[in-house]
Amino acid sequence: MGSKNKLKRFRENDNFSNVVQPTREEAVNDGLNLKGNWNKNFFKNDNPIVLELGCGKGEYSVGLAKQSSDKNFLGVDIKGARFWRGAKTALEENMTNVGFLRTQIELIDNLFAENEVDEIWITFPDPQIKFKRTKHRLTNEDFLKKYKKILKKDGVVHLKTDSEFMHGYTLGLLHGLKEKIEFAHHDVYGIGDEAPAQVTGIQTYYESQYLEVGKKITYIRFKFRS
Repeated sequence: MGSKNKLKRFRENDNFSNVVQPTREEAVNDGLNLKGNWNKNFFKNDNPIVLELGCGKGEYSVGLAKQSSDKNFLGVDIKGARFWRGAKTALEENMTNVGFLRTQIELIDNLFAENEVDEIWITFPDPQIKFKRTKHRLTNEDFLKKYKKILKKDGVVHLKTDSEFMHGYTLGLLHGLKEKIEFAHHDVYGIGDEAPAQVTGIQTYYESQYLEVGKKITYIRFKFRS
């Protein structure tokens, strides 16, 4: 994407009513006035809040929002030029139950109050295979602590990935922490009707490419112990 196109998208994001872009200072210092008030001040309803972390172009957030009009969805990513597409689509289709938050995911617990979120989706994250990159792995123990803090007591986390490594790493960590693994499969498209509709009913552009070349898509759904 050219720099002119990126700048155009950044300018449009600034004017999109469904995009929130706190400064790093606001995030670090709990300065975002939406924290604890996302339902009241952003979505204007009391429906459950669902986050998609690392939402990319926002395809999955928009797809989930279309599936579940009784829930509020927020796609989270630091790259606003990417989720511009999802934000624009949502506005064009008058979707009021989906928005986008531009921030670094490691700041997520500064932007939501404890017990404010009902579900978290992590879709096709970078697996960060090299050992020195483990601190950036979105299912490492530090990130899990942040998710647990903002999730409600019975909140759910979903991990959908094409990386067998990420799948195995996360399963091993969850078993070690004795968290509640509700569903796990290394080939979610290979199990027919047993697969949850939210998982196989929505495909990102890259996901469809993976499937075309026979790459398996893995999925885990889990909850935290109280």
